[in-house]
Amino acid sequence: MAGEVAAEVNSVEGNMQLSEEQKLRLLREAVNELPVNAVKDLWSIGACVRCVFRLFGLHELMCSHPSLSISKWCDILEDVMRKEDVDTADQPQKDGELSNKQLHQEPLKETNFCTICLGILQFLYNDDNGTLLKKDSANDFALVIAELLKQQHHQIDSFSLEVSVPSALAETDQAVRLYMKNRYHHELWFQEKAECQFISTKDILKSLVINPLQRLLGVKSSQSSFRVRLTYSHSDALTRDGVQERAGGNKRRKTDKAGFSGDLKTTKESVTPHVESFDNHIGDGDGLTKVCPKDSQDLSCNYLMAQLNKVSKPCCLTIHCCRSPIFIGGRYLKYSRNVSQTRWVIDDERMGEASVEEIVGGAILPIFQGNNYKFHAAGREDIDVRMLGTGRPFLVEIQNARQVPSEVLIKEIERKINSVESRLVRVKNLRAVGSQGWDLMREGEAEKQKQYTALVWISRPVSDEDLQTISSLKELKVAQRTPIRVLHRRSPLEREKIIHWMKVERISGSSQYLLLHLCTQAGTYIKEFVHGDFGRTQPSVGSILGCRTEILQLDVTDVKMDCFQAD
Repeated sequence: MAGEVAAEVNSVEGNMQLSEEQKLRLLREAVNELPVNAVKDLWSIGACVRCVFRLFGLHELMCSHPSLSISKWCDILEDVMRKEDVDTADQPQKDGELSNKQLHQEPLKETNFCTICLGILQFLYNDDNGTLLKKDSANDFALVIAELLKQQHHQIDSFSLEVSVPSALAETDQAVRLYMKNRYHHELWFQEKAECQFISTKDILKSLVINPLQRLLGVKSSQSSFRVRLTYSHSDALTRDGVQERAGGNKRRKTDKAGFSGDLKTTKESVTPHVESFDNHIGDGDGLTKVCPKDSQDLSCNYLMAQLNKVSKPCCLTIHCCRSPIFIGGRYLKYSRNVSQTRWVIDDERMGEASVEEIVGGAILPIFQGNNYKFHAAGREDIDVRMLGTGRPFLVEIQNARQVPSEVLIKEIERKINSVESRLVRVKNLRAVGSQGWDLMREGEAEKQKQYTALVWISRPVSDEDLQTISSLKELKVAQRTPIRVLHRRSPLEREKIIHWMKVERISGSSQYLLLHLCTQAGTYIKEFVHGDFGRTQPSVGSILGCRTEILQLDVTDVKMDCFQAD
């Protein structure tokens, strides 16, 4: 009946805006169907109002009314707590239970601290500063999150809510289920719900908060790159979990069909096993204890109270709002021979006047208002090598950006970088890409070809035969041992690379200088291919011409990769 009323609430609310009186009427109808003795029982052991509703499967009804305050929920529950039950009025009072007389005389008040949900469903928690806070309703709690997002200036188009809770919650839920099964398994209301699982505290919290948070933020909850993380921790629970883990207590043990492992292991989703798995056994930290049917009620009560007494304070809550990394891809051109690709500092002394990383990343980060950035490129050139032609593909990874990428922002970044008077670096074809942009760049990097132009000096005059010899070589295989200049940071290996083609151009008015144009496999050391690196590269331009050769200047003129080309 309670489930039918809850469904009616959802159906009516979907078609019209209910008045407060209508809401309360439907709620009271559902609550009045609850078993009085069981409600009193849960209340007497310290369950909060929302845990009572949760444990009786009224989560949909409860989550449909996030604006109702604790006092309203207490008023609604008070009706069922004060119902006259002629058959049970004269029964002896059980330990820990409130008498009917007490219930009639005293207004129902929310328990100060719920040891079942550790205060989570009461919105009772310690913040990062150790201050104890309590919010009256789900709406009030959602407002705390929304205000935090506002303070951090996050621009969002959707969000996902993630909740992490101590594993002690699952242990307590299992203890409560065992307790209720042993006490009420013979009653019809329990038999009808025997196949149903309790809804976890974590899932109830998410259901309570998501709708008001959607309204406050004006966006929908989905599988979003922007995440709101609620992390609940508890020092008592952590200590106990650590002791169990070190003792091997969290390892699931094999049991017979009727039994269960007393060492309660919580999965990532805090899934609670079916209540049947608790039949005739009670778990403790040391193993399994067989329970005789006549003693099971008393022992399950002792087990539950032992679980509830393990903690005496609410959880600490950390609210963390973050966005998955945003990737901005494009191609950069470097016109200076005194600009490194990444920031380069040796013994606290800066090398070069700037870096591509700082110029590009420094322009992107403040526009997207991120925490930090990382610069990735498809290979690199030396500080004294210019990057010309179509440019080199790169990605800037922005951590926890407050702004969502848009075409307007991308154009603003491109204009900002390219309008710098020094014109050390330019960018082109900028665009926002997902993490697949990284895959595209890496897939093409191993197979890419690169073209260069090198200013070369040779120890004798250049002849027409030299030009012909160089230009005739196609798909030349070159063996390169790790160059001396990079041995301090690269493994001493021999690598085979391919020079696809070369062309030589004379320089007017000079007989010992030439321009060498060549296309090579990715990873070829061009400087060493020209001068030979004391024989560590074979063959080299010097060995082919039979004279000494030196490279004076080098430019990258093309990086042949498909990613981040012009549309």
